[in-house]
Amino acid sequence: MAGSLLWAVDVYGRVFSLSAARGRWRRAADVVLELKRVTGSQQCCWGVGCDHHVYLNVYPSHVPIRHQEETYENQRWNPVDGYTDTLLPTDRWQWTDESGSNPQPLHSFELPSANWEWEGDWYVDDESCGRESTETGGWEYAVDFPATFSKDKKWNSCVRRRRWLRYRRYKALGSWAKVPLDRGRPPPEPFIDISCGGWDMSDSTEKHIYLWAVSQQGKLWSRTGIRQQNPEGTRWEPVQVPREVTQVSAGPKDLLWAVLWDGQLLARTGISKDCPKGSSWDLVESPNQKGAVHVAVGIGVVWAVTKDNKVWFRRGVNSHNPTGSGWISIGGEMLMLSVGPNDQVWGVGSDDRTVYFRHGVTGTEVTGRSWVAVSAQLDGSESTNHSSIRVHSDASVFGGEVTAPSQGSVLGCDDTDIPKPRVPKITSDSFISALVSDRSAPVLDPSSVVPPNVPEGDQVTSQESDSSVLTPTLPSSPSDGGDTPWSNVDLEELKASVPNSARSSVATYPIELQQNTVEQEETPPWAWVTGGGCDIDSSSHVDWFNTSGTGLLSPPITPALHARDADTRTERERDAATEKSVRVTKGRMCWWRDWPPHQWEDVSVTLEQVTGAGAQTGDILYLYYTHHLEKKYLYAGMKEVTALVPVLKDSLYTMAVYTAERTKQRSPILLATPSYQDFSTWLSLLNKSCCESRGLGDHPSKQALWAVTCKGDVMVHEPSPSLEAPAQYLPCDHMFWRQVPAHLLCVESSSLGVVWGIGHDHTAWVYTGGGKGPSAQGHEISDVRNVCIYENQRWNPMTGYTDKGLPTDRYMWSDASGLRECTKDNTSPPSLQWTWVSDWAVDYSVPGGTDKEGWQYAADFPVTFQGYKTIKDFVRRRRWARKCKINLTGPWQKVAPIPLADVTVLPCLAQCSLEQVPVWAISEKGDVLCRLGVTADNPAVQSNHHRQIPNGASPRKGNSWLHVGTDQPFKSICIGGGHQVWAIARDGAVFYRGSVSANNPAGECWYHIPSPPRQTLKQVSVGRTSVYAVDENSNLWYRQGLTPSYPQGSAWELISSNVCKVSVGPLDQVWIIADKVAGYPLESSGTVCHRLGVKPMQPKGLSWDFGIGGGWDHLSVRGNALEAQRMAPRSPMPSRTQSQVNGNAVSC
Repeated sequence: MAGSLLWAVDVYGRVFSLSAARGRWRRAADVVLELKRVTGSQQCCWGVGCDHHVYLNVYPSHVPIRHQEETYENQRWNPVDGYTDTLLPTDRWQWTDESGSNPQPLHSFELPSANWEWEGDWYVDDESCGRESTETGGWEYAVDFPATFSKDKKWNSCVRRRRWLRYRRYKALGSWAKVPLDRGRPPPEPFIDISCGGWDMSDSTEKHIYLWAVSQQGKLWSRTGIRQQNPEGTRWEPVQVPREVTQVSAGPKDLLWAVLWDGQLLARTGISKDCPKGSSWDLVESPNQKGAVHVAVGIGVVWAVTKDNKVWFRRGVNSHNPTGSGWISIGGEMLMLSVGPNDQVWGVGSDDRTVYFRHGVTGTEVTGRSWVAVSAQLDGSESTNHSSIRVHSDASVFGGEVTAPSQGSVLGCDDTDIPKPRVPKITSDSFISALVSDRSAPVLDPSSVVPPNVPEGDQVTSQESDSSVLTPTLPSSPSDGGDTPWSNVDLEELKASVPNSARSSVATYPIELQQNTVEQEETPPWAWVTGGGCDIDSSSHVDWFNTSGTGLLSPPITPALHARDADTRTERERDAATEKSVRVTKGRMCWWRDWPPHQWEDVSVTLEQVTGAGAQTGDILYLYYTHHLEKKYLYAGMKEVTALVPVLKDSLYTMAVYTAERTKQRSPILLATPSYQDFSTWLSLLNKSCCESRGLGDHPSKQALWAVTCKGDVMVHEPSPSLEAPAQYLPCDHMFWRQVPAHLLCVESSSLGVVWGIGHDHTAWVYTGGGKGPSAQGHEISDVRNVCIYENQRWNPMTGYTDKGLPTDRYMWSDASGLRECTKDNTSPPSLQWTWVSDWAVDYSVPGGTDKEGWQYAADFPVTFQGYKTIKDFVRRRRWARKCKINLTGPWQKVAPIPLADVTVLPCLAQCSLEQVPVWAISEKGDVLCRLGVTADNPAVQSNHHRQIPNGASPRKGNSWLHVGTDQPFKSICIGGGHQVWAIARDGAVFYRGSVSANNPAGECWYHIPSPPRQTLKQVSVGRTSVYAVDENSNLWYRQGLTPSYPQGSAWELISSNVCKVSVGPLDQVWIIADKVAGYPLESSGTVCHRLGVKPMQPKGLSWDFGIGGGWDHLSVRGNALEAQRMAPRSPMPSRTQSQVNGNAVSC
């Protein structure tokens, strides 16, 4: 940082440099030099003069800049004279380059410019470093010139050569030198702009700088051959541009942008160390209709200024995507900007012509927070914020006591009653003329007692402020002044009326004399600044950043500096409140390339977040990768992301990133990390970004849709009224799903905010995240599930059942489908968050039954297995299970002690309010249960006819279970509008519970409902007036004929196949989990689908809309009571007595 230099040009063309170590603006030594624009690097600075020539200032260094010139002397042997300069006509020239193709005599070498000097004469390179030649004389021998040369002379060495060297030194270090024109080439057009960059494009130790310039005719030129040993470069080469250019900016790496005359911009693509000039241009639209006038690029950022002096930042800029993705407005009004080597930003204010620094720019906060004025002083002045006069003498300092102005003095104040001591009368005409001159001195109020030429830092306030004056002190003896000539000073006596306090209350300040002149220096108005060589940031300890108090300038700068009335301050506060900033988070992840060759690729991941009022562009996720040495990228707006689903792939922590388009293609973006900490950090960050982009809160609303994946992850969707709109509905693949901390088997919800869930170990949980108090905080959540694999065997006449199958058979150890090999050794838990808690054991609880050893038999593998052996059974299998456990933390509370297999909550309309919310469930053993005391709010005491909830318990979980008698075990239950309770027994029989009401929550008796012909139902869902069921063959059935007087309905109607589960909401909306999606046979089972066209007069709907899928297992829409349009809701069906119900009553 000590060698960092900030270069600036004022409006008069004077060049100044500001060093981080020196801390003062220093003007260039060449007072005649006048530049218009400058561009800097960490080695040198370039400029365009008012004469349109290019100038160069190479920073001084302990290592000199030396360039080696070389040429080769060639000779051929002949029998008469030996080795001579006489060569054959077909030979090379006597003096050539190393290849011999170009002649290079010694006298042809000239200095490229007056900025170089020769260090010595030519000498032979024989490893003597300019000393006398050794015995070999530096010669190399060969049979002929195209052959290989060696230092050993042989009998057939007919030719020889030796290298001559000469060094030239660059002597213009630390000064501005004109870059010479190219020799033998026509001079380029006059230049108006210049920019250097590209020095970090290569990883080599020798840094190459690439210089770009714009001519008056709008053409773009590139300076080639610039390197450490040749800072001036070699020649100018034109670069094709589609239209006329006004300004160009190059970054330290491979970014190059240009501004066109019409205000649009160009971005150069294809720049690399092998192709430093790039390959093509991409047109970029201006940030606003005014058009751009300036652009500044860095390593990975692009800033722009439009004609109205507004500042803009380009989003998504990267070496993989040099054009970026969009503009956002940044506070402040600037004339121009410059980006430093670490993407720090400098600028010149549009109104005050002050140099500003963007405070707070870091690798994460790429746009910073505010503009800070650079308050460095000029060399020879006290401060750049106000004028100061120093009068210098050749050998001494003048001193004297100055009192308050006397009566009649030009500094007198006639409107005060303060006694008026007199100032010294200085009779030197030259000093008086210098003192009264006000070339740039500030004008002060005449009532001030402080002389206008005294710096504020030198003011001294006495204890009696009404009699404070400034008094220069005279030397005590003539010897103090030496032989220096003195000006004639006549000090008059003070009047007797002056009190002693007035005479004693004085302050002293020095007045320095130098050739009887006064130097007055102040901050010049700046025209240009470059920070390309200033390697500092906001954390650097430099004293010319005013970052305390009012030093931080909120945008825009001009109103911040000149706001003097309430209207301007209000406008300033409003602009500051609407300023946007960009926050960037970067990392490395693995990305699954879903085209041949299908494999994991290391990618750079960048999340770009926009904060601030009015930020409408949202956050963007970028993936940068290289394919066939070509830089490419993928991106997804976080507003377009529809789900972030954790999955397990190749033992990596993987998340599937879905968008609407990716959902249609059934091909999510897969990102993985090797560590769980990185995975959880990125998953939490992306989830938070998605929710903030949509304005979602921390917890799901009461109307949320809940779903569970096959891995047990709980997902929720916040519905909108358009979700169930009959005319213009929200497409299912546009739904955004976010994860809720939990691991469950199923979840059921209600619009009253009551959400229940069941784990794989049949533990019941109630969601407490939407409430308040201790129950809303996170609790320890655990779940235990079985991982199952199958052992397969085939029978043969010699050995019976063995693990030697046919070539066409499934794997002898496989999953349930037999398509994937699963052994005890290579089978892992569902994810890396799970841990094994048991060993492998035979599972006897397989549907269809087993024998005493756990085997199931069948004629062949694809057919149905049974638990007994017949003479035709040639294959058998048995299931092995192993328990694993997961521990999480989330807003869920455990409901003990009965393990549950199914649960249902009453769906209500949005305006409905119930004192108690009916909750029904089925235990793991098949018993039907009714939960008492469940409420939607959080009262401390229930009604008189209910028991009080114990302290610390959630009212949403109720206080007790009421057993409802049945004559057989059940497996599915659901309660709908009007307290309709439907249930399915384990044998597939369907039942309806009669006389259930708010006053009679358990009802009276069960009524048997006939099942569909030759079908066994497994799940039922009841809405407001509709009943749907799913059978064992994945068929969806609708119950016809439901009326208030006949709630059991009349018949079942087949609606669709390919259905795993169904959920009917309070608006009779129908959603399912489909088995497969047509056209995508390789996708995993489980896809969210929405039934379209459901209306009161058409409850069965018309068609299906497929949404996100691939491993979704459960869905509940029973909390969504948001209607598409306001309408008078139908009243819920009244409770019915047993006499109103037709059907056969069964024993309870």
